[in-house]
Amino acid sequence: MHGLTQHDIWALLLSLGILLTFARVLGEFAQRFGQPAVLGEILAGVLLGPTLLGTVLPEVHAFLFPLEGPRGAVMEGLSSLAITLFLLVVGMEVNLSTVWRQGKTVLYVGFGGMLVPFVLSFAAAWWLPGLLGSGESDATLLVFALFFATAMTISAVPIISKTLMDLGLYRTDLGMIVIAGGIFNDLAGWILFAVILGMTGVQSGLGLAVGHTIGLTLGFVVFMLTIGRRIVHAVFPWVQAHFTWPGGVLGLVLALSLLSAAFTEAIGVHAALGAFLMGVIIGDSSHLRAHTRKVLSDFISFLFVPLFFAMIGLHINFLANFNLVLVLAVFIVACIGKLLGAGIGARAGGMTRRQSWAVGFAMNARGPIEVILATLALDNGIIGEQMFEALVLMAVATSVMPGPIMRHLLERKRPLKATDFLSAKTFVPSLQAGSRLEAIQELAAAAADVAGLSPAALEAAVWRREQVMATSIGDGVAVPHARIDGVDRPVVAVGISPKGLDFDAPDGNPVHLVFMIATPAQDNGAQLEILADIAHTCMRPAFVERATALAGYIEFLALLRTSDGEASR
Repeated sequence: MHGLTQHDIWALLLSLGILLTFARVLGEFAQRFGQPAVLGEILAGVLLGPTLLGTVLPEVHAFLFPLEGPRGAVMEGLSSLAITLFLLVVGMEVNLSTVWRQGKTVLYVGFGGMLVPFVLSFAAAWWLPGLLGSGESDATLLVFALFFATAMTISAVPIISKTLMDLGLYRTDLGMIVIAGGIFNDLAGWILFAVILGMTGVQSGLGLAVGHTIGLTLGFVVFMLTIGRRIVHAVFPWVQAHFTWPGGVLGLVLALSLLSAAFTEAIGVHAALGAFLMGVIIGDSSHLRAHTRKVLSDFISFLFVPLFFAMIGLHINFLANFNLVLVLAVFIVACIGKLLGAGIGARAGGMTRRQSWAVGFAMNARGPIEVILATLALDNGIIGEQMFEALVLMAVATSVMPGPIMRHLLERKRPLKATDFLSAKTFVPSLQAGSRLEAIQELAAAAADVAGLSPAALEAAVWRREQVMATSIGDGVAVPHARIDGVDRPVVAVGISPKGLDFDAPDGNPVHLVFMIATPAQDNGAQLEILADIAHTCMRPAFVERATALAGYIEFLALLRTSDGEASR
């Protein structure tokens, strides 16, 4: 019998329980100090792996986390499943419509954020192979240089999204440009990596030649982003109508992702690409509710993702493989390429100097995506353990940088507040609207005179922006907004909906408080500051409940100002 014995089963469950406990606890600690959870999750693996536990108590480490045998195979299988499911979640953060609708600025940011780091990194790997340790791997210099260049183009959309959410910038124009640029880089990076894997001569599950693998990969990408996208979009309503909600949709999403991952694995490309592409087209469907997306994301992010990142440290001795010169070289090349490429692209797209730097630092976040890419490259002999460690450390360092730096770049001496531009004329104490569009119409009618526009023009501009991406920020608050030619100064209108409105909120709850913001087309960051102020002030326990119980404008203004004071302490 070659299966798991009873001893193997209880030992496996013990190992997974310990690993998950360490990963979740240290991940929470990392977040308490303002760092991404992935930092703590990787640290859990370092503590339980050969770096610490394997050095201090080698027999305990060998028992809990064996590399060979049935338990080792199961752990490896769980790691592969975790990568696959996590790339599904990453893909679901992609909004293809956002990419197409953001115009030239996204193209400049996307191409700049990919081309400059690719060329710079390829040149560094080609001309300085000794410095970057290409001889440590089994790959040719060309394959190594292509991988290193590809790794430097990747941006971590999940880390970028979390940073923007923390700063209250996720659903702003700057936020969408950064997200769209990161999406563009990730799509290009995964396709390039698939081609590189084919060049290494990795045998596909179907025994295909390298040329066939590359051709099938590119064909599959095109199919998924065109015909496959339409098929999935058409199937969702039928499933929602005939299956239990949300279980039917969750089951469909997981099944389609595993089938897509199985296909790319079979043709010789890692399953992660298939899951990522399926996540892209699923996340792009307007039929996927934000609540369903959140349930799936939380399930994967709090179970499989911590296990995967903790498992990274189980097989690598970080102290034995640490190379300070290599770590610094990788970090410098990574930062210079992204900051110059994305920053220059943003400047060429018409953004201010400080906003351009903010875009560059946001796009520089590599996080878990870089770790996954490095793990796959290590498994396939493209890089050695020293380069793997350098990439992991670079990914962690660039993930913690954007938040504080962007906060410094985008703030003024006195940040603008929503109360600076709110008036009794633009306050609607009881919205009669039954939909998002009707709410925007009511607020546009209230704010038209102050904005110096007709209600129809104001409504049209804000509604166009709302259709690009829903503007609910959760906790019962929505912030529809637009930059508009003809508006001289920011205008803020607010309405209270006692019965609640469907704004496709990320937490699935109805919206009771709607802020509509109109700013000049060239507002020098005013919109970002007002949105950040609203998120900072209003997304607090019981705020919306207190607001809906108020009698008039004076009481609402007092609530805003006193809540802002409480939040600042």
